[in-house]
Amino acid sequence: MSEQSSATAVRPVTVDAAGFVLGALGVLAFSMSLPTTRVAVQELDPWFVAFGRAVGAALLAWVYLRATRAPRPTRDQWRRLAVVALGVVVGFPLFSSLALTTQTSAHGAVVIALLPAMTAVFAVLRAGERPPRLFWVAAGGGLLAVLTFLGASGAVRGALSWADLYLLIAVVLCGLGYAEGGVLARELGGARTICWALLVALPVTVPVTLAAAVADPPRADGHAWVSFAYLAVVSMFLGFFAWYAGLARGGIARVGQIQLAQPVITLVWSALLLGETVTPSAILAALVVLACVVLTQRTRAAAR
Repeated sequence: MSEQSSATAVRPVTVDAAGFVLGALGVLAFSMSLPTTRVAVQELDPWFVAFGRAVGAALLAWVYLRATRAPRPTRDQWRRLAVVALGVVVGFPLFSSLALTTQTSAHGAVVIALLPAMTAVFAVLRAGERPPRLFWVAAGGGLLAVLTFLGASGAVRGALSWADLYLLIAVVLCGLGYAEGGVLARELGGARTICWALLVALPVTVPVTLAAAVADPPRADGHAWVSFAYLAVVSMFLGFFAWYAGLARGGIARVGQIQLAQPVITLVWSALLLGETVTPSAILAALVVLACVVLTQRTRAAAR
């Protein structure tokens, strides 16, 4: 009896650790999305970038589902998959691509810093999670640290623009897609959730991609096409395998706070890909964010 009790007591820790690791892998994959989008939309039409990468990822999804002989979702699951598709397959790629035609990836990282908080809000509304008060304090501290750093580093300049509005819409839709996908991943698994969502979106993504290609035939150099390929294969496909699995295992609100580190990582990629400078304050901000992320994980475990 004691052995069974001990095993029961240890199991949640193992699942949480796995959820944290999977969520971190997803954030690492997504952290390059803004810089690579910025590179791609400089030479390719933003509508083609947003919807074309979804079409490419859908082809990979179809191969995966056929290879694994995945059972078809239920009627209720199809409806919820449409919400996931609206958020992460259509909404976020479209509005972030439109924003980055005129804004830098560093500026985009400012608004994207709101995504963990938005994900936590939708975790309460859509998944019924109830994080403790200390969780919200830690999450708010991490958000404040990121915004303070980005503001002090000069990433925020001027008044609210159309690009900022596009990014805000992208954050809201992405938070919704993350939360709904995290709940579905508990039933379908992380990989199948994003795969089915990509197929659900095909009636929209294919016509828009073709229309964008006809209106503005894609012509770009190798850097733009490599960035486009990364968006399709990693940001839109493989990254969600780990991300949705992490949300399902560790809790949507809790694992979602790992995204607090994403803006700082995005700035590092921006320095490597776009030549921006990473200052010592970036390292300090990263340490503060890391401390807040650790605190959100511990508060959730204590609540159990």
